[in-house]
Amino acid sequence: MALPPFHLAFPVHDLAAARRFYGELLGCPEGRSSDEWVDFDFYGHQIVAHLAPDEIGHRNTNAVDGDAVPVRHFGVVLELGAWRALAAKLEAAGIRFIVAPHVRFEGQVGEQSTMFFLDPSGNALEFKAFRDPSRLFAK
Repeated sequence: MALPPFHLAFPVHDLAAARRFYGELLGCPEGRSSDEWVDFDFYGHQIVAHLAPDEIGHRNTNAVDGDAVPVRHFGVVLELGAWRALAAKLEAAGIRFIVAPHVRFEGQVGEQSTMFFLDPSGNALEFKAFRDPSRLFAK
């Protein structure tokens, strides 16, 4: 069964910077837009960058397997090869990682490759991949 796409709206300080980051760096095609917002196709999901400079940035973290993980974040679960290719692309682009690409929960049921970084407005993103995708919700 195909999953329905999710929709997420989030604040940014500059739409041109959002277009460069999401459109050019992450390769998300642009959809509709106005002077106040822009839609992106985020791996088949609709995300909308809204111009709202007073609401930007991440503020809090929680400890997860030894990492300080931003509480407010979003992202996508990729196939492992696509995750590795994205990690290499981001490293080559000089992205500063909050949590560098690595394997979390190694040897456990929830083992996953993960990385966290910020967009130009301070929104935290996580991209992850499971060696065994059937373990996404395993306990």
